[in-house]
Amino acid sequence: MKLLSSTISRLARMRLWRIKNWTNHPVEAQRDVLQNLVSSAQYTAFGKKYQFSNLFSIKEFKRRVPVHEYEQLLPYIERMLEGEENVLWNTPVKWFAKSSGTTSNKSKFIPISEDSLKENHFKASKDVLSNYYKNFPSSDLLTGKGLVIGGSHQINTINGEIQYGDLSAVLMQNTPFWGQWLRTPELSVALMDDWEDKIEKLAQSTANENVTSIAGVPTWTLILLKRILEITNKNTIKEVWPNLELYINGGVSFIPYREHFKKIIGKPINYLEIYNASEGFFAGQESPEDNGMTLFTEHGVFYEFMPVEEYGKAFPKTVGLDNVVVNKNYALIISTTGGLWRYLVGDTILFTHLNPYRIKVTGRLKHYMNAFGEEVIVDNADKAIALAAQKTKAIVTDYTAAPVYFSEQKNGAHEWLIEFDQPPTSMDDFKYELDVALKNINSDYEAKRFKDIALSLPTIHSLPKGTFSNWLQKKQRVGGQHKIPRLSNERKIVEEILAEINC
Repeated sequence: MKLLSSTISRLARMRLWRIKNWTNHPVEAQRDVLQNLVSSAQYTAFGKKYQFSNLFSIKEFKRRVPVHEYEQLLPYIERMLEGEENVLWNTPVKWFAKSSGTTSNKSKFIPISEDSLKENHFKASKDVLSNYYKNFPSSDLLTGKGLVIGGSHQINTINGEIQYGDLSAVLMQNTPFWGQWLRTPELSVALMDDWEDKIEKLAQSTANENVTSIAGVPTWTLILLKRILEITNKNTIKEVWPNLELYINGGVSFIPYREHFKKIIGKPINYLEIYNASEGFFAGQESPEDNGMTLFTEHGVFYEFMPVEEYGKAFPKTVGLDNVVVNKNYALIISTTGGLWRYLVGDTILFTHLNPYRIKVTGRLKHYMNAFGEEVIVDNADKAIALAAQKTKAIVTDYTAAPVYFSEQKNGAHEWLIEFDQPPTSMDDFKYELDVALKNINSDYEAKRFKDIALSLPTIHSLPKGTFSNWLQKKQRVGGQHKIPRLSNERKIVEEILAEINC
């Protein structure tokens, strides 16, 4: 084990020269990526339709190929699910990442080719590891095990050769042999479907391991850590895993969870954020101190950035890396080695830095509250929740919010459903601090709150512990890839959860 980990760590460090090259020349790297994508796919059904064989510039690519949402690519994906080849990509696609999405209840099947595994997901993972060793050269990370809290795996019944599962399950199933040695738990446990049994077996099988790193969505990670403390009769995770040094998180903002993790782990560790979606591994923090994640520009993904005000237009304008600006919200559009072409991911990002290019995820195109022109996005909400929690000594486990619309009797408001691990010293103080923080963060919200003309003070419900996980179970959204939608302009989720706790 020691020989294997030392060999891998040396190889990770050797990768640094390549990372430096694409970091220093990101625009050139992106041009090369698009050229390789178009050249590879020119004889596919999609490539023939849009005449990739005589496509020689980014400008022409954008003029010829429309922006797609999932529904527009679905007819091609359905052909691939039936086993047809050379549809969106020129090599066989035998794996699909199944995602319930966050804008509808329908499952999405995102194609994952051998190229996207090798050139995107696994290459990006190695680069995260290489950067970690660059910043922490004396790290013992690979002398222990990495605990991966992932999803479940199922076989597609449509075609025996086609397999699908949560992204994490697909990656685990295809991880090289050396990765299997460094990971815990064993694959049979990691890919279990039943999350209640899975959490229990994860806890039982990993409590006695030498875990040095954890990767997973914060909510499910916390549930597992609490169970491990119960079965070991320990007070903090440092007593269980004294060599734990790194937690890698993604999928949702870590801001509301940071204090909770500090408390349950019981010692300082490093936290790194990554942006690894079903559609691709797009970015990762080089150092815990970085404000934003470095965009991976040589990893089989060509990026375009659509100003959010363009969303919904028939021919939306997009910009490339050479024309982006900091602190402006863009919707991410990608073309990939999995065969996604000018695909609208649905996430919104902004650039925090341009040299190198660093980004942070600010929310979803369809996940916001704008019932009164307040334009509150998830990034605003995460920061405000964190500030209110800090001021009132609270620890927030999870939350969701929706508008309360105007009635004859009263103005509109925002209704927040919050699950606390540690309640605030005063719920009224928490409400006040949340409102103040949102005013300071978002000038549109502040304007609508002026003298309560459009928006009244928010309403807050403190939920019983476990409410959100119970709701996810009932919705069959239990697993490492699933999380509570933070914000919505509709009241469906809020009403369902309120009905659940009031019944």
